[in-house]
Amino acid sequence: QVQLVESGGGLVQAGGSLRLSCAASGRTFSVYAMGWFRQAPGQEREFVGTIGWLPGGNAGYADSAKGRFTISRDDAKNAVYLQMNSLKPEDTAVYYCAASSLLRVGRLGTERRYEYDYWGQGTQVTVSS
Repeated sequence: QVQLVESGGGLVQAGGSLRLSCAASGRTFSVYAMGWFRQAPGQEREFVGTIGWLPGGNAGYADSAKGRFTISRDDAKNAVYLQMNSLKPEDTAVYYCAASSLLRVGRLGTERRYEYDYWGQGTQVTVSS
């Protein structure tokens, strides 16, 4: 069982930055692929980025996040982060972190929502123009 708690959301002006954190409970965090998703009002939850846990893996991003967002993880702290730069009003959403125990996504993570076992409660990010 893994419990996830996001933090770091808030109100920021366009062009600004935020760093979201996701704290995980449980001793096996280091063998979970992690993902960030977001959901704007009236829209479906969409993939933002993902990071695996196996050596040699890379993080993957949605096109909307490439070049602006960076995912990192600190297994010693049971945490995953989403650094968001050059924020735009269209980035406004509730941001969720998620954990996947599937071995096949262990190296590169996954953008598929159904492949995640655990979800956090979300943190609101609002970008003003």
